[in-house]
Amino acid sequence: MSPQFDDDLYYDISMPLLGDDFPELKVQTTHGPMNIPGDLKGSWFVLFSHPADYTPVCTTEFVAFQQRAEEFEKIGCKLIGMSVDQVFSHIKWVEWIKENLDVEITFPVVAANDRIANQLGMLHPGKGANTVRAVFVGDPEGKVRLVLYYPQEIGRNIDEIVRAVKALQISDREKVAMPADWPNNSLIKNRVIVPPATNVKDAKKRKDQYDCYDWWFCHKPLDK
Repeated sequence: MSPQFDDDLYYDISMPLLGDDFPELKVQTTHGPMNIPGDLKGSWFVLFSHPADYTPVCTTEFVAFQQRAEEFEKIGCKLIGMSVDQVFSHIKWVEWIKENLDVEITFPVVAANDRIANQLGMLHPGKGANTVRAVFVGDPEGKVRLVLYYPQEIGRNIDEIVRAVKALQISDREKVAMPADWPNNSLIKNRVIVPPATNVKDAKKRKDQYDCYDWWFCHKPLDK
């Protein structure tokens, strides 16, 4: 028997998936017009969305991202905020943060709309009409490399986003995998995981080449 759908409860939701090209967005920001990801070509970027301006949790996140902006800059990663409000509202909110919290927001804030929110999978009907807190990490080729969704009531851990970007960059460069809680893994500390062998000959060599729990679980220090 075919499943029955109530038209009022069925939604066609799209979202970029890992490895996809980030959707082309022509947007207005607090720094002027921007083409995402075209204007970010050659750089890693983190785009993070907010349910609305002038909300307490979002304000704490803006401050937290700004406080780590130098860390993102050092690893060649640009920050872009986004909220489904008009750009003049964003400008006033950024002014309020400077005047009241003494933090100057230096990254652009995108003035999104429901079309953009749907395009990025930020509207989750089960959580109400507001957008959820989305995080997209894109690489220098404009590919989506990490996606995180948080509900409206929980703020993001910015340190984890910094860690994830660093881990992705090292993984790409060294062709390795990163363990849980890297660089503070309980088993191998700040070492990285060597990809498992794909044939019998290499499997036999693995324990002579690396430190291993077994041929399929080998690790090594991170190359300097």
